[in-house]
Amino acid sequence: MTELNKFVILWCFKGGILEPYYKTDKCKLYKCDNLELMKSLPGNYIDLIYCDILYNTGKRFNDYDDNLGTPQEAILWYKPRLIEMKRILKNTGLIYMHCDFHLSHYIKIEMDEIFGYDNFIDEIIWYYDNGGGRSKTHPNKKHDNLLMYGKTIKFTYNLDDIRVPYKETSGYAKGGITSNSGKQYSPNEKGKNIDDVWLIPIVNPMSKERNSYDTQKPIKLLNLIIKSSSNKSDIVADFFMGSGTTGEAALELGRKFIGCDIGDKACKISQDRLEKLMND
Repeated sequence: MTELNKFVILWCFKGGILEPYYKTDKCKLYKCDNLELMKSLPGNYIDLIYCDILYNTGKRFNDYDDNLGTPQEAILWYKPRLIEMKRILKNTGLIYMHCDFHLSHYIKIEMDEIFGYDNFIDEIIWYYDNGGGRSKTHPNKKHDNLLMYGKTIKFTYNLDDIRVPYKETSGYAKGGITSNSGKQYSPNEKGKNIDDVWLIPIVNPMSKERNSYDTQKPIKLLNLIIKSSSNKSDIVADFFMGSGTTGEAALELGRKFIGCDIGDKACKISQDRLEKLMND
């Protein structure tokens, strides 16, 4: 069986008794408990997983309740989901778990156990200088944490797709450098590798990008993740679909998308967003 035939068979896989509430040749959206969906998917199936998980802030937002109990209770809830994510992730795949200070250290310890300490790749800091809280008792909290893991040491990383310009003050950018041994190192004409602190504004309430879903993430953030960590026609999955940003970014970049959420509003907004994109 060719790799193409394998791909077609897997993409047409119906996922046991589960059926998507919305389906095209490019995406499948499910309204259910994400654990139920993941258990129904075949192993070694997904190329990239991004999840903007419940942070466990204890807050009740308009669109969902962000309360899983104590940190220990939250990790008990996440553990079977992380195990399933590892199972369905391809050996060349990557997973990004998007969280904040409430659970980031707990999630990392659990992912070290499940994915393996040596398969931890990086912690991306998403820094936003707009929005966020203002405090008089401690520094303002202006960043989220994205924990990046592979399933093996052989994973996709498209460096040339996410290079950024060198600083104007960079001497290396102007003429390269020569090592003590006399070897010449020249700058890449496409720029340098991106750092692991990403300055990206949160979605402004007045932005054209903004929809009505709480905690919407900017498409620029997802574009970076998907460009760097997957290839065209790969399957990208988001099991905490929320505002649908991952799906829009995936389809715009020529990937296939599987999304899941248990909330009515998240499912409606995500479907509307993808339908608009495909009809434009």
